[in-house]
Amino acid sequence: MKLFVDTANLDDIARALEGGFVRGITTNPSLLAKEPKSGYLEHMKRIVKIAESHGGEASLSIEVFTDDHCEMIRQAQQFWDELAYANLAIKIHVSHRGQDNLRVVKELSGRGIAVNCTACVTPLQGLLAAAAGARYVSIFYNRVKDGGREPGFEAERRALLEGRILDAADFDANSVVRETRSLIDPDYPAEIIVGSVRSVLDIKQAGLAGAHIVTVPPKFFAPALRHYKTDQAVDQFFTDFQNWTSEEVAAPGA
Repeated sequence: MKLFVDTANLDDIARALEGGFVRGITTNPSLLAKEPKSGYLEHMKRIVKIAESHGGEASLSIEVFTDDHCEMIRQAQQFWDELAYANLAIKIHVSHRGQDNLRVVKELSGRGIAVNCTACVTPLQGLLAAAAGARYVSIFYNRVKDGGREPGFEAERRALLEGRILDAADFDANSVVRETRSLIDPDYPAEIIVGSVRSVLDIKQAGLAGAHIVTVPPKFFAPALRHYKTDQAVDQFFTDFQNWTSEEVAAPGA
């Protein structure tokens, strides 16, 4: 399983790449909204510059910000041309209010533009995205769980279940990842990215469920390394070494 860093913050991106443990970067308009205001492409160019300074091998996913198919294609082509980054992927949301965006995925992939088909929450969304040519299929892990329990969507849930469009497993995030992997593996080269990570444990569970990639908010990297038994072992190593060197120094005069 590979790790991507999920942020638009330039310092966080630089730190993650310097650490040597991430293989990519994902951004979205909500993450960008947390950063100081600037031109969209200008900010993306800064990210590209950081990625290139660390070898240029990191994948970078950036998102279009329109629902119009022609404008999606125009924006995607513009981003691809202006950023000119070999490992760029353009994020296209799988659908919105019933609008099928798979034709956009097909068009862009046919032009040789890598697509990250995002906002997937069911295995069939992931399969359809992969079949349309997506390089990455992004599953929103905790939004899958939210979909089964959030108030305000009772009627929608009931209609989807009673209409045999979804079943109970479609609200289990690990099941969605596993089933998506089973559906796409035999026939499509797409990789599954798990996003919407809200805890360190989500990272491990998503990977064990079959995610090729988990995209992680920067705040979870340090806790993922933390354990009191690791601290105890390292403290013991230092103590034992200090005791040994103290005895060695004292020995000649004994």
